[in-house]
Amino acid sequence: MELTWKIKRFKELSLDELYNVLQLRSEVFVVEQNCVYQDIDGKDQKALHLIGEYNGQTVAYARLFKPNDYFKQASIGRVIVKEIYREKKLGHLLMKEAIHAINTHFNETKITISAQLYLKKFYESHHFIQTSEMYLEDDIPHIEMKRS
Repeated sequence: MELTWKIKRFKELSLDELYNVLQLRSEVFVVEQNCVYQDIDGKDQKALHLIGEYNGQTVAYARLFKPNDYFKQASIGRVIVKEIYREKKLGHLLMKEAIHAINTHFNETKITISAQLYLKKFYESHHFIQTSEMYLEDDIPHIEMKRS
């Protein structure tokens, strides 16, 4: 399965791209995870938006931040793969693209994430290590993880 990858700043997103990203984030983080929270958090304007498309549909997405825009180090957030494509292991492709984009666009190798606890092994497979105790974010168990 071949994805088309786009990396755009907020102001470069078309209305359709922005709509599709917000729709996917709502579909996964609000509906699928049954979590009422404020997804539109004022940080999208600072982020680079990594979008993976398949047949013109947004199926993978992540937000990328330079150091001090979210954490002290560069960071990756809102990591999503559309449910029907998860069995294709697109999350691994997405993380490889996100890490590469942070290296390329920000010239950074140190990355911090706030990871949902159940995804710890997934992120460890991308060389992240747990650096905090479990904490609740929007009533979902999370841990801080770092990659250097």
